[in-house]
Amino acid sequence: MRERSDNDQPATGPKPTDSWAHDRLAHRRDDEAWLAGAWADPATRVVPLSGGRVYAVEGRPQWLSPAGLVEALPGVDVTDGVRVLLGERDGVARFALHVQGAGRDATTSAAGSAPRPPEDASAVTGWVGLRSLGLHLMQDIADARLLFHAVGIGEWLERTRFCARCGGTLTARQSGHVQVCDSCGREQFPRIEPAVIMLITQGEPGSPDERCLLGSGLQWGPTRFSTLAGFAEPGEALEDAVRREVFEEAGVRVGRVEWFASQPWPFPSSLMLGFTGRAISTEITIDPSEIADARWFTRAELKAQAESGEISLPTRGISISRTLIESWYGGPLPGSW
Repeated sequence: MRERSDNDQPATGPKPTDSWAHDRLAHRRDDEAWLAGAWADPATRVVPLSGGRVYAVEGRPQWLSPAGLVEALPGVDVTDGVRVLLGERDGVARFALHVQGAGRDATTSAAGSAPRPPEDASAVTGWVGLRSLGLHLMQDIADARLLFHAVGIGEWLERTRFCARCGGTLTARQSGHVQVCDSCGREQFPRIEPAVIMLITQGEPGSPDERCLLGSGLQWGPTRFSTLAGFAEPGEALEDAVRREVFEEAGVRVGRVEWFASQPWPFPSSLMLGFTGRAISTEITIDPSEIADARWFTRAELKAQAESGEISLPTRGISISRTLIESWYGGPLPGSW
């Protein structure tokens, strides 16, 4: 089979339809009178937050009234927390209360916890990372939007506690979305790290022989596969980051690259920038320090192996990787992590 040229069109398919937007009420973040009124409103709902962890009971994050926080969190000084305005849902103000170090002894974190299978959801209680709440996030995308926002801010508040210029202590302002140095007045804003995530294809577009390239991470186990991904570097265009990461991880050269969609991924602070790309070489040579495996899959192979359990794919609904794969495949595929 001939090598594809840079002019070959990428596979096409439906783009994601679920928006990650929610009404953030950004204009209220420094409106002290409005914030005080919202906090006093018994209808307001608050999710307890500590770094990348939220407080959950039986697999569901706890949205509490402000007055109910003390009873729900014995031993936690809720008066010392940062009130993070997340926005509004169904006409009700939503906050996170970030309490420094409250979940520090938890066994899971946003960055490190493994996704729990649905049958274990009832066991998820306490301070947990969002990866442990995968079933809930799949079932309630509107809640996922708010929680991704909360965890992104929480991770930043926990990790960024001193001024990058002078080393002074920082104080949260604007409902947790800005930190100001107490010594020099320098403002610091939440860190966002751009990462490219890409579905690379090879072969005649739409033909039975067309293949997509998927990889398996070092800590995933042998059956879990996903699209390749990696961080963009300083001075690098995103399209070039796609080409570099694919070559570094799998040894495959990529020609044409096209934009697909984006997704927040606060584990701890990534913004996933989705692309499709066309391979101009096919031989796979993995970097064993980067990934454990990489394979080409035709649509028929992908479906058969997903059905048999030989491979499993990322969770639908909260993973742009799954959307990229199913957009190319042309419909839903069975199974997930």
